[in-house]
Amino acid sequence: MSQKAENLLNLALDATSEEREKSLELEVGYQPLDQEWDLIIKYSGNLEAVREIASSVTELSNEYAILTVPESRIEQLAQIPEIEYIEKPKRLFFEAANGKRVSCILPVQTAPLKLFGAGILTAVIDSGIDYSHSDFRNPDGTTRIRALWDQSISGNPPEGYFLGTEYTQEQINAALSEQVKARQEQIVPSRDISGHGTSVAGVAAGNGRGSVGGIYMGVAPQSELLIVKLGNPRQGGFPRTTELMQGVDYVLRKALEYRMPVAINLSFGNTYGSHDGRSLVERYIDDLSNFWKSVICVGTGNEAASAGHTSGVLQKRKEERIQLAVQADESTLNIQIWKAYTDEVEISFVSPAGTRIGPIQSVLGSQRFRIGETEILLYYGKPSPYNVAQEIYIDMIPVTDYITSGVWQIILNPTRVVEGQYDLWLPSENVLNRGTGFLYPDEEVTLTI
Repeated sequence: MSQKAENLLNLALDATSEEREKSLELEVGYQPLDQEWDLIIKYSGNLEAVREIASSVTELSNEYAILTVPESRIEQLAQIPEIEYIEKPKRLFFEAANGKRVSCILPVQTAPLKLFGAGILTAVIDSGIDYSHSDFRNPDGTTRIRALWDQSISGNPPEGYFLGTEYTQEQINAALSEQVKARQEQIVPSRDISGHGTSVAGVAAGNGRGSVGGIYMGVAPQSELLIVKLGNPRQGGFPRTTELMQGVDYVLRKALEYRMPVAINLSFGNTYGSHDGRSLVERYIDDLSNFWKSVICVGTGNEAASAGHTSGVLQKRKEERIQLAVQADESTLNIQIWKAYTDEVEISFVSPAGTRIGPIQSVLGSQRFRIGETEILLYYGKPSPYNVAQEIYIDMIPVTDYITSGVWQIILNPTRVVEGQYDLWLPSENVLNRGTGFLYPDEEVTLTI
């Protein structure tokens, strides 16, 4: 596969269908019934050649796009000269919002500033909103929401997009004029099932009408709202970076249409990546922060106590032993190792039973091993146009139901050291059993992507 494609996509294409199904990450973005992939691309020029092989193309701002492409044609996609880089979607997880006090908002809302968000848009891209809540309504009962795009309800997507339904301010007001909740939901059936988006919107822009004395007034209570409810590509699934990027694109286009500044809240994140800001979704958000009058606020917390990150410095002829505790009934687990390409490392694994494989030579591409009831997929990453760091991706997949529990050891044996720094990350604690983590974690750089 071309170096235009990210390592994780290359490994997913090399994996079997059974390996993908058992993995946390490898099948994200794949549609098995149609044997198609949802993909993120960065391109230059036009997409004429892409449209000939893709079943769906959603153009985003600044030469990014979301595609749906048959798996058999991804190699052909990578050969198109206009394509710069290809990534697969990643899972997203909730990141909690913190209070106004610790964010130093209270002084901004008092004299002499008295800033409450009048004349701006607050955009919340999350799990939706309870649009009937009094905190998101004006004194006359009408809505403060200018537009609501529910990506999970098919029917009438915004112009230029291919998923979900867009609800206008007029439609929301028509729903609010009904006194019975069931009648409201017949007109605008969008609901916030988890309540996370409603909570985030309340912190960002609630006007306090739903609390005694307005004690729970948000940061920008006089702003108007743009809401995107992120869609789940499969029932019972999870939002992905592809839906997030379309949401950001949408609210910026709406802000430009309304000729109003916009503050965008993203309280989602994940732990996959080199944590140096070079993935396509991170570069896209960076690029759009310079588009129109926008401020993009991203939640990056929640993982500091998860034991999901460790790091160290390689020294020649000195092996590094990383101990990883895996709790019982862990169905799958993946580990990212990021290091400099100039450093050469051989890897060994020691199972909880003491069985050892390795040292495994640093050959670019994928390799497979089995230790007891655990299959290990190992991928030594290739150079890419967007990252000078090397990724070594490890996917632990059960042979039957669960991977082997206990303390695993990952042994790094450096054969050439130039820089030496290395980092390891686990998936978000949201998808791991309690207690699964590195025995000697590093609290530094536990920020989510």
